[in-house]
Amino acid sequence: MATNIPKNPDRQRERKPNKQLSFNFNFKTFSQSEQFKFIVGILFMLIAVFLLFSFLSHIFTGNADQSEIVNLNPENKKTANPFGLYGAKVSHFLIFELFGWAAFLLIPILGLAGYKLSFKKEPIPLESFTWQALFYLFWFSCFFGFFVFMLEAQATMSNICGGIGYFINQTLYGIIGWASILVIMFVLVVFFVYYYGIDSFSKLSDKLSPNESEAYEEGDEHEIPEDIANAKNIQRIRQDLQAVNEEELEDLTIDHVDNPDEETFRPHLPPVLSTPTNKKPEKGEVSLVIENSEGIPEHIEEEDEEPIILSESDAVNEELLKKFGLYDPMLDLPHYKFPTLDLMKEYDTGKPNVSQEELKANSDKIVETLGNYGIGIASIKATIGPTVTLYEIIPDAGVRISKIKNLEDDIALSLAALGIRIIAPIPGKGTIGIEVPNKNREMVPVKMVIGSEKFQKSTADLPIVLGKTISNEIFMTDLAKMPHLLMAGATGQGKSVGLNMILTSLLYKKHPSQLKFVLVDPKKVELTLFNHIERHFLATLPNTAEAIITDTKKVVHTLNSLCIEMDNRYNLLKDAGCRNLKEYNAKFVNRRLNPDKGHFFMPYIVLVIDELADLMMTAGKEVEQPIARLAQLARAIGIHLVIATQRPSVNVITGTIKANFPARLSFKVTSKIDSRTILDTGGAEQLVGMGDMLLSTGSEIIRLQCAFVDTPEVEDVCNFIGNQQGYDSAYMLPEFEGDGEGGNEKSDFDPNNRDPFFDDAARLIVTHQQGSTSLIQRRLKLGYNRAGRLIDQLEAAGIVGAFEGSKAREVLIKDEVALERHLKEL
Repeated sequence: MATNIPKNPDRQRERKPNKQLSFNFNFKTFSQSEQFKFIVGILFMLIAVFLLFSFLSHIFTGNADQSEIVNLNPENKKTANPFGLYGAKVSHFLIFELFGWAAFLLIPILGLAGYKLSFKKEPIPLESFTWQALFYLFWFSCFFGFFVFMLEAQATMSNICGGIGYFINQTLYGIIGWASILVIMFVLVVFFVYYYGIDSFSKLSDKLSPNESEAYEEGDEHEIPEDIANAKNIQRIRQDLQAVNEEELEDLTIDHVDNPDEETFRPHLPPVLSTPTNKKPEKGEVSLVIENSEGIPEHIEEEDEEPIILSESDAVNEELLKKFGLYDPMLDLPHYKFPTLDLMKEYDTGKPNVSQEELKANSDKIVETLGNYGIGIASIKATIGPTVTLYEIIPDAGVRISKIKNLEDDIALSLAALGIRIIAPIPGKGTIGIEVPNKNREMVPVKMVIGSEKFQKSTADLPIVLGKTISNEIFMTDLAKMPHLLMAGATGQGKSVGLNMILTSLLYKKHPSQLKFVLVDPKKVELTLFNHIERHFLATLPNTAEAIITDTKKVVHTLNSLCIEMDNRYNLLKDAGCRNLKEYNAKFVNRRLNPDKGHFFMPYIVLVIDELADLMMTAGKEVEQPIARLAQLARAIGIHLVIATQRPSVNVITGTIKANFPARLSFKVTSKIDSRTILDTGGAEQLVGMGDMLLSTGSEIIRLQCAFVDTPEVEDVCNFIGNQQGYDSAYMLPEFEGDGEGGNEKSDFDPNNRDPFFDDAARLIVTHQQGSTSLIQRRLKLGYNRAGRLIDQLEAAGIVGAFEGSKAREVLIKDEVALERHLKEL
């Protein structure tokens, strides 16, 4: 009796893939699988280990094993080789009968091939190394064979050259005699010329140079550009999608109700799995009527993309990239190690700095004080920070914000606090903030912020971590996006610690090939610790004794040299067709720029000036002009400025400088005027000092507690870097030849065209020992322009020194006798 069993579509869907389960062994598919490659790679590496120990044993015990190998009696064969008879036979065949000691080159070939198959990595380019090793395998056998043959030492030294080398030399000697060594060396020269592309002795010396670092090592730590990684991912996804046929797509359709685990495997499915069906318009649908439908096709066929044809130069670049890989600037110092967290001190910061009792008392006093002036509070919330606590209040409806703002001093009086800062309103929130300093401040140690995950995993170009925000979050920013930073603060408020924090952050994240510092320290003591990293991170002028600039005149020359460096970099960017340093370096890393045309990997340059006020007093316009020019133009080519000053007055931070520094950092200042000069708003005068600071990035102002980095910690970091291998010298900036600030060079001095008052002015200057233009004006009764020309001529004649800002020029001749002798020589 037949029974009709109802069909279950779900069971049919489950059984359908089983119909395709059949064991069809395809050797081509099997040999291309990842499992097979992994096994073969392991096998190659094991064979390399087998050959290594067999060869080493053969060098010492080969003569003893040879009698056992030649012995025809298979019984009682005992060999000294660790791999027994087979190890002795293989090493005897490869070393004694074939290649000699050169057979050791077979070991790295097998080892590298196995490593590539198993781990998908190439410590060095395998194809290039294999061809070179195979050539040297035969060449060294022939080279050693010449000496073995000429010394007639084949009985004792055959292991050195092998049978191939001895036989070739025996043949060549029968033809050309001892000149066979010239043939062997000529073969080596031919290989060098054609394989390495050498056509001159200069290129040969470059190839043999130990600083050669063009070969790319994937084993080293490096960052693959994001566009290349994305391209590889896209290509891999396309290949996976092409492997899925249409029948499998229909089978992969999943019902949302029957499959609760849809979210787990839905990302692996194609996004569109439905097909359009022809249905009649339902009620309520609007049908489309096209009046002039002639010539409009039902659908437009997509045209196939035309293949991209590389130009000749691009093809050469692709070939270089394939042969050498990406250029890695870190290979200049391949053994450089980044500073470790062990160099930083541990501080006990576990104790809470604010109690609930203090929070409740402060909030009650704020509500009471505002209530005394008729201001009702709807709600209040406290956010505890390391230095201050932020009380966010929502006033009752109809309360004017300016009324609360004017009560700043009254709230400070009721709380008996050092300084109260009111933010009315808080940007992005509908609340008013009242910042109240904590009684017990919390120190932010540098080890905490440097070791944070946020900083360690940062991919910013120039990451700097400054400290903590009011909400106890670690604050980190990118100096390359600021792009310049202006710092101000009264003496002893943490300005130098902030500079050390910025420099330490960059030292922990950047390689010496990626970053250089130009340090200007008019106080001569603040930045001396960084002298230890001169050959790693510092940049300086040529023929300069100290890398850290302290002399005002050298500061002017350094700033002008940076302007020359900026112009040179812009010319290279123009030739490369790039808009900024990041694009340029990406092209250079991809070997699309020719170093023979002057292109090179450009490091970032950070100019740090510790005290701008002193420079403005002594040099004035000579310092202001290059600083303003660098601030205006240098961002795109990777030159960034960090300038600090104690006195943020308008004659120090001029309008020209201030306009080009959108990011400004202020520690505690003495007056509200200084706060408005640096931040364009008040508030910095209400800070509590010791690293308490305000950071303005243009759109908002953030209150931070700067992390504390002690002098011994900075010294330990600099010593850790300085004790490692560095470059031969500091990074050299372009040489700047000053024009004497308005004067002429000695070579331009013409005695025939000198002023009639030249001799009188010279005697006047030497008599008073004061190189002053105003002195010549008063005593000789001349105008300013003529007196200025006289000073220029006296400088060109070597009587007075160069211009030194507001100071009088140095008089180079000390008495009138020497002056008269000098005038006669002129």
